[in-house]
Amino acid sequence: MIKLTRIDDRLVHGQVAMTWTPALGADCLLVANDKAATDEFLKMTLGLAKPASAKLLIKTLTDAITFLNDPRGQNMKILVLVNSVKDAATLVAGVSEIRSINFGGIRTKEGARSIAKALAVTDDDVAIIRDLLAEGIELEVRQVPTDNKTPIETLI
Repeated sequence: MIKLTRIDDRLVHGQVAMTWTPALGADCLLVANDKAATDEFLKMTLGLAKPASAKLLIKTLTDAITFLNDPRGQNMKILVLVNSVKDAATLVAGVSEIRSINFGGIRTKEGARSIAKALAVTDDDVAIIRDLLAEGIELEVRQVPTDNKTPIETLI
């Protein structure tokens, strides 16, 4: 059901639409983000970026967890998109199927340090990453599907 769970602070954009969606054979993009789920303008802009071949669902984190645990969605091929390490950890805690997370892009902000191309993390992010690694969750960095996976633990 879940083809990939990706952290990307842009959520849906060209890279997701043109490379990740076809490479995964995804037929559904699930944006799990509380702000996006309640912001009509943001919903509209995310909808403009989605590929024609996939359905776009925008849900709060709580609703995304419910949806991903619903057996009626088992036939879907879902690309899950979140915009933060904290939100990814929330999904991992609520959805046992998520055993791997792709780090795609987190832009730099105050208090963050760059650890890879297009990837900046805060000390809070690093603490969450270490907790996820301790739980046995695979955490890998790749911008596009053709890149080699880089384990995040080699970068922090």
